[in-house]
Amino acid sequence: MTERLFSILVQSFWQILLPGLMTTIPLTILSFAIGLLIALATALVQVAEIKGLRQAARFYVWIIRGTPLLVQLYIIFYGLPGLGILLDAFPAAVIAFSVNVGAYTSETLRAAILSVPKGQMEAGYCVGLNYFQIMRRIVLPQALKVAFPTLFNSLIGLVKDTSLAANITVLEMFMATQRIAARTYEPFALYCEVGFIYLMMCTILTKVQKYGEKKLSNER
Repeated sequence: MTERLFSILVQSFWQILLPGLMTTIPLTILSFAIGLLIALATALVQVAEIKGLRQAARFYVWIIRGTPLLVQLYIIFYGLPGLGILLDAFPAAVIAFSVNVGAYTSETLRAAILSVPKGQMEAGYCVGLNYFQIMRRIVLPQALKVAFPTLFNSLIGLVKDTSLAANITVLEMFMATQRIAARTYEPFALYCEVGFIYLMMCTILTKVQKYGEKKLSNER
């Protein structure tokens, strides 16, 4: 550890962390929130076995889970302009990550919903509730408790996946690190530094996950 390298790491820390606070975290939160809405709709369509929509939902999940996220990013940002659809880098990344999260977490939610005993549905109908009321008041609260750990794992994975947005010119933490490494010729130390920052972010989320799981277990 030379004095020059130490100085580079100290100065670059904030230059890397700032894009993390301004871009990586908002990109993660937006994409995950939209992805959860897509996942919930996809899961409910499949559980309800609505003809036509169910097949469309399965096709969507099949396509997204079967293709790399990086390819999806490139199609949305670089491919869609060929069809006359122009998107800025950040919205394109949000769309790609949301669609990807929606496909994966829809299977988590679908499995969690199916884990709720069918007797809960029948009891809801007996007291005069309709399908949507039963889902909102009885089934989904129980299903979300079951799905919570897996959904949180998806959130942690998304934090790391946002580094792929650098490939479509989104100035997040990894791209900021690439620029500093190109200027200082210290790639090893700088990539270790950004890896450490990602690690700290994911560690904080892991602590939050454990706290949430503890709270949910106490409610049961």
